[in-house]
Amino acid sequence: MSVEREFLPVRIAVLTVSDTRALDQDRSGDVLVQRLGDAGHMLADRKIIRDERAEIADQLRAWCADDAIDVVISTGGTGLTGRDVTVEAHRDVYEKEIDAFGTVFTIISMKKIGTSAVQSRATGGVAQGTYLFALPGSPGACKDAWDEILGFQLDYRHKPCNFVEIMPRLDEHLRRK
Repeated sequence: MSVEREFLPVRIAVLTVSDTRALDQDRSGDVLVQRLGDAGHMLADRKIIRDERAEIADQLRAWCADDAIDVVISTGGTGLTGRDVTVEAHRDVYEKEIDAFGTVFTIISMKKIGTSAVQSRATGGVAQGTYLFALPGSPGACKDAWDEILGFQLDYRHKPCNFVEIMPRLDEHLRRK
């Protein structure tokens, strides 16, 4: 007999990386906030920050150090242009990269936008016991990432495994003597 698990809400911060958007124009951030709320999770914080590598990394580190935040999802700055530095900022912070996140995101994107998916550098990782995900800045990409990856992996009830069930062990290396 299978025992069903109870839903465990996680606390998620949303970071939009943009030189031009304001909160009232942040459609991608709105998509993420709506979906995480609809799923039963909590919005822990939300900010818009410029496409500046050091500023992005500093914000990620601040949220990773905050015990009230379990997950950070950023949107924007994952492309190939000179101002797209979100991926580099994430990797400045990661202790471990979740390599398959970008691969799975690319597979999903290929079904929707064909070979244009090669231009995305979506990434995921872990730092200080916090999950970090960098998504492209389009609302469609945010929907795809949430609906087809994060919505499942951030749901404790998802089987055979999910990100939530291993959260307590993400920073175990920091507790070792």
